[in-house]
Amino acid sequence: GKYAKGSVIRNLDDANALEGVQVFHAGTARNDGEIVANGGRVLGVTGTGPSIAIAQERAYKGIEMVDWPEGFYRKDIGWRALERE
Repeated sequence: GKYAKGSVIRNLDDANALEGVQVFHAGTARNDGEIVANGGRVLGVTGTGPSIAIAQERAYKGIEMVDWPEGFYRKDIGWRALERE
């Protein structure tokens, strides 16, 4: 379905500053100096680390730092890779 556009996303710099976390913009725009959702898969939050478990933990910490009440995220990041580790 369609997703609402224009909701403000905050704390992206804080999330991006975490060790092993990188926030990628996909469906964002700048509006009056703020980052807003612009539809689709809006952000990608990636965690890296010496193990899959640590990378997953970092990704979720990054997601938790993002202040975007209208946003949502998957709860199964890396589960297949964790099973193999």
